[in-house]
Amino acid sequence: MADWTSDAADAIERSVALVRDRTIEPARKATLGLVFGTLAALIAIPAVVLLLIGFFRILVLCFQGEVWLAWMTLGGIFIAAGAFCWKQRTP
Repeated sequence: MADWTSDAADAIERSVALVRDRTIEPARKATLGLVFGTLAALIAIPAVVLLLIGFFRILVLCFQGEVWLAWMTLGGIFIAAGAFCWKQRTP
């Protein structure tokens, strides 16, 4: 006759492990993704803004103070990038 107490304890432990694997682990992975995604966005967005400001300043210096030409160049780059993205979209 087997030891029913250890069998019952093992069955309970397997049940709890199964429930944990199906509920807690996906929630933990989703939370980690949310936290690290937010952190990446909080770092990337200001970095991109500062790079664009620096690029604009370099354009103004290259065009010898002609700010309108820097705006036109930067606008053209953004229009070209938008047109490329528009062309790549799926209908």
